Amino acid sequence: YFGFLGLFTVAMLGLVYSTNLLITFCFWELIGFCSYRLIAHMQQKQVASRAATKAFLLTKTGDIGFLIGLMILWVQNGTLDLNFITSTSSVWSTAAGICIFIGIVGKSAQFPLFNWLPDAMQGPTPVSALLHAATMVAAGVFLLVQLVPMFTPTTLWIMVGVGMVSSLMGAVGAWLVTDIKRILAYSTISQLGFMILALGLGEVSGGFTHLLHHAFFKAGLF
Repeated sequence: YFGFLGLFTVAMLGLVYSTNLLITFCFWELIGFCSYRLIAHMQQKQVASRAATKAFLLTKTGDIGFLIGLMILWVQNGTLDLNFITSTSSVWSTAAGICIFIGIVGKSAQFPLFNWLPDAMQGPTPVSALLHAATMVAAGVFLLVQLVPMFTPTTLWIMVGVGMVSSLMGAVGAWLVTDIKRILAYSTISQLGFMILALGLGEVSGGFTHLLHHAFFKAGLF
């Protein structure tokens, strides 16, 4: 348990410090694997094992899009270093941005790949506080903060739409359920939707500030 918590922390630090999207993707996958193992920590609970498998499959569905987006960027720019990736208005730049955003939608539990997060609350509460409030789901938004200047207007408008729908669905979901941890999970979906909405509208500093203080107040609530 503590070994995977430590490994997860290392992976998250690697993702934050990485300036190359290929290295970021490697740490991104390691975060997903650690999350799978930690959600299923109580292996005697069948519901926890199913929740971990569901989270793994849905996030990996998004990661396929992420990988396709990285391939397009590599063909366009010849590098995956964030300092040398340039933004153009071409169709391929839009396609790359949308594919990468699909990966972020899966990791950050946004519409339509959002329903794994409430089920993931079957894991231990410290895991919920760390992975699903302060770090794992925040990884997608953190990556968006770095990539938003490279996205085309079409990609940004898609972000706005997904953020709006996710924030509303998260609020409605929290209103309908009674389990306190699931309520907090739906609240996380809603708050992440607000962050993506802000980033899509160009409010990068506001979205990033909300990401920081959401980590503290949501982990404290758990």
